[in-house]
Amino acid sequence: MQTPNSNVDSPPVSTTTGEMQKSSDANVCKDSGLKNDKKGVGYRQRQLVEKKGNVIQSNTAPSQFSSAIWQLPTEILAQIFLYCLPEDTFLTPTPALAPVLLTQICRRWREIAIGLPSLWCMVQLVGDDDWYRRAFFYDMWLKRSRGCPLSLTLQCFADLSEPQSLLQEYIPQISSLQLEFFNCDGPFMMDDFHALKELTIIQYGFDPNRDIDRSLSKLPVNLRKLNMPDMMFNRRHLDLFTNSAWARLTHLEVNVHGLDAFPHILRLCPDLSSITMSGIFSPIETPEPINHTNLQSLRMCGDAFWTSNGHFGLFEVITLPNLRVIEARQIGTWPHEEFKEFLTRSKCPLESLTFHSGVWTTDQQREEYATLIPSLELTVDPDSHFDIYQLLEDL
Repeated sequence: MQTPNSNVDSPPVSTTTGEMQKSSDANVCKDSGLKNDKKGVGYRQRQLVEKKGNVIQSNTAPSQFSSAIWQLPTEILAQIFLYCLPEDTFLTPTPALAPVLLTQICRRWREIAIGLPSLWCMVQLVGDDDWYRRAFFYDMWLKRSRGCPLSLTLQCFADLSEPQSLLQEYIPQISSLQLEFFNCDGPFMMDDFHALKELTIIQYGFDPNRDIDRSLSKLPVNLRKLNMPDMMFNRRHLDLFTNSAWARLTHLEVNVHGLDAFPHILRLCPDLSSITMSGIFSPIETPEPINHTNLQSLRMCGDAFWTSNGHFGLFEVITLPNLRVIEARQIGTWPHEEFKEFLTRSKCPLESLTFHSGVWTTDQQREEYATLIPSLELTVDPDSHFDIYQLLEDL
């Protein structure tokens, strides 16, 4: 990226020019209704005006600082701009924050910011009844990414046809997508999102027609990571999905109602190497043994009040010969005997076993695991250092 010669050796703005440099980005952002807190934004705008006045005054005064900052090479300014981005995973367009803010300071900064695609690769889109007011600004933002991989969040409040129409042009760039369903009105189809590697789906509202399931029925061929922490699946729901839709997944986060869902997930995802599973861990009702050779990491977070006393049935039906990491929390009494049998049957190279809060084990049980696997790194939260049955007797 080259710096225009007219801007390198001279102060970028005068007082008059500074007043004329109100960015069209800010005006579009304002007209698009992208401000949520009128009072708060007004206060920030006043702060920005005061800061702009201070910048203009410092630029017109012959100081060593102003001379140095305005003569910084474009490449250095570009790196500084990247550090100005908010720490939020997905940016909400607003004139009070970078990158839009950077386009309002002066002509040179505007040219650098607009010409730096990595500033425009993340954005949060709101798909509601006011979509038509925001669509032009969203399109302008995405065009500035210039073919770079995109990480997007789409909040779904209404009909999704218009957001999908806008995104059609950018499908080859979308590598990460988070869908937040507040009111699901029809599925969001993604089977042609061939660049998509990571998908997160969050459900805030009730979906009586299970339209989200239809969104998951045809997943992109290159999708590898699927996160669904707020969606609950039982065995019946999982029967709706074909093996081809989930077969290429390597990482999965899912919420289950009943442990019968877990063996079925393993069948749907033969390449799975990591799974985080939360929900209600009611015991296996239909034992269907499965040997899964690729799973290396298993993280479980249940509800101790819904979990049966020390019996899951899960470790009786699964064999995981390559499992290396297990973490468990909030599942009540740990199924010690069936877990020992699982370790003996799987002969897995388990390296790490972590019992977080809400998992009840005894010193003797943990000693038995250390005997089975001498190299095991065992980590236990303080409230797992007791015998729940002895506690009940004492009560």
